[in-house]
Amino acid sequence: MNNDLVIVSSVRTPFGRFGGSLKEWDCIDLSAIVMKEAVKRAGVESGIVDEVLWGVGDTASSKDVYTPVIARQALLKAGLPPETPSCSFDKACVSGISAIQLGMRAIKSGEASVIMAGGVTTFSKMPLLLRDMRWSGSRLGSIEMEDPLFALGYKDYNPVAVDAGEVALENGISREEQDEWAYRSHQRYGQAHQEGKFKDEMLPLTIEKKLGKKVTSFELDIDEQYRSQISIEGLAKLKCIYGSPTVTAGNSPGLNDGAAAMLVTTRQKAKELGLIPIAKIETVVSTAMEARLLAIGPSKAMQMALQKVNLTVDDISLFEINEAFAAVTLTSSKILANNDAAKWDGIKKKLNVNGGAIAIGHANTCSGTRIIMTLIHELQRRGGGYGIASICGGLAQADACIVKVD
Repeated sequence: MNNDLVIVSSVRTPFGRFGGSLKEWDCIDLSAIVMKEAVKRAGVESGIVDEVLWGVGDTASSKDVYTPVIARQALLKAGLPPETPSCSFDKACVSGISAIQLGMRAIKSGEASVIMAGGVTTFSKMPLLLRDMRWSGSRLGSIEMEDPLFALGYKDYNPVAVDAGEVALENGISREEQDEWAYRSHQRYGQAHQEGKFKDEMLPLTIEKKLGKKVTSFELDIDEQYRSQISIEGLAKLKCIYGSPTVTAGNSPGLNDGAAAMLVTTRQKAKELGLIPIAKIETVVSTAMEARLLAIGPSKAMQMALQKVNLTVDDISLFEINEAFAAVTLTSSKILANNDAAKWDGIKKKLNVNGGAIAIGHANTCSGTRIIMTLIHELQRRGGGYGIASICGGLAQADACIVKVD
């Protein structure tokens, strides 16, 4: 029991809308803010952190485009000792859970006793690209710029929206069902925010705006992707994107900005430090599938995680499946239910109960960390139990984490 891995602190920023309130915030600054706050919330000295594992995605959003070592710069800015080692890495959307898994391995191997895990994404800072200009500059004619965010695809593969929509249809998930789930996400988020449910996990940020010579400020304490004025009818009118058969801007999350961090240690170390764990980590698993099967990834990861610790779906009090698209959350939850309609209905009642990324936003490389903390806080409000969080990303990779709250 003393070797149990536990989470002792967690925090995230509000998630900004693309081009919204966080558009001027650098990925290093956002990272430093949550790193510092995670230590503060634990009530410990920053020197106890043995290593920082940080998901960063595309580093082009940093001013230091070439090898920006975002985790390293951020931990120094956060006031962690300069002797603290770190790793900035990219596993796309699964990075936020993979960071926890990497930290767990360090602890289990005896190389660390306390780790910080998390990630950051700042889509609003992503630059446009001019490729091949170094060697083949144009003497005459137009120069074409490239938007790396367009379609969010891969050179040799479909845009992810296409694969997700096709696989959803193959599993009997209609466009209408996806729109209904998107509507539910916003409705659930709105209710949860009104009830103050995100206060425990979110660190409000002071946003300054310049209007000529005048500077005004306000506190951002809500995820900007959320839309209070939304309807099924309005969602139904939206066109599908990038050639997808079902995926629209309405049943997808946005391109969002944000950061999240957690402190993980052993139960014994937490006791030595006088810390009360907020959750026990039962297991974390990573998997991958055929590249087009993005929407199925979370179901496979969750099945693997449950089997690893001898639990079943019936043992789980709450589920979080990241809403990369409504197509992903619905397809994976249906497969998890073995296509049993009654069981699927039961899972959906426990799934993303406070809304998901469609309303909260999807700051890709920290979303895995975000869904775990959202899960933990809701389990605490309900008196504890087992919860499972899963996320897909990057050509059908998927991670899952099972936690227990006493």
